[in-house]
Amino acid sequence: MDNLAFESGHDHQHCIDQALQQARQLCRERQQRLTPVRELVLKLIWQSHQPIGAYELLPALAEAGFNSAPPTVYRALEFLQEQGLVHRIASLNAFVGCPHPEQSHQGCFLICRQCHSTSELDAAPVRASLEQSAHAVGFVIEQETVEVTGLCPNCQRGEGRDA
Repeated sequence: MDNLAFESGHDHQHCIDQALQQARQLCRERQQRLTPVRELVLKLIWQSHQPIGAYELLPALAEAGFNSAPPTVYRALEFLQEQGLVHRIASLNAFVGCPHPEQSHQGCFLICRQCHSTSELDAAPVRASLEQSAHAVGFVIEQETVEVTGLCPNCQRGEGRDA
């Protein structure tokens, strides 16, 4: 998967445009409604590659003239998760956009502890190793999300957003 989150000088508008285009197409194909609120929440999530919490989205919803009550944003986030358009980063209680929503997959995330940029990796090799280890002790994995914390290349060089 792409590591655009760790590229310095990255143009987020390209990611936003691509995410919105994919979302519109997938929702059309799946006969789901990408309402203006859902679309705005997705756009806000893609404005950076940093996970964003539900409550951080509320002021932008209010500014755009939408109901900014927590249930509104949580319903939008739930829909976006169900469609595979965003992932929840449990350790941060926040959300990031999914660069490959057309493919069903489990998440494996690299999270920079300094600037909080997050990149999604292909979890297939990790999942295979986990399944092998779990099988060895008689455990059946039903779902997993792997979150790895460290320093992104920019923060290692002292060029990160919070450096």
